Amino acid sequence: MRIEIPKEKRLVHEMLMPIRWGDMDALRHVNNTLYFRYMEQARVEWIETLGLQVAPGKAAMLMMNGFCNFYQQLSYPGELILKTYIGNLGKSSVDLFTSMSLSTSPDVISAEGGATMVWVDLETNKSTPWPQYLLQKMV
Repeated sequence: MRIEIPKEKRLVHEMLMPIRWGDMDALRHVNNTLYFRYMEQARVEWIETLGLQVAPGKAAMLMMNGFCNFYQQLSYPGELILKTYIGNLGKSSVDLFTSMSLSTSPDVISAEGGATMVWVDLETNKSTPWPQYLLQKMV
């Protein structure tokens, strides 16, 4: 089952990431779990551009779900272009989407996925509305 990526989304971050030798499995292609790590690193770098630290304080942006659609196998050596997009922005949540392509063929999507991120009060473990300063950076 493929999850549809919405057409309406806004590019908020782009980064390059090398494919490492150790990312491959015994079949000599990047292990499927690593695609999630690539998307995680893209989210972390985007979150840091918002002025947040990944190490949480009293509140943090936490991932509530995630998915990945695989389109082509990746292998070492290679360099990925990871693009992060904002989709639906709610009162306390945001849908993020990440596309992956090789720098040698940037128009061919190798994989794309997404995650719903929620702003959580870590003392109560409940979602809470976005702080105004964050909301302004995401709209």
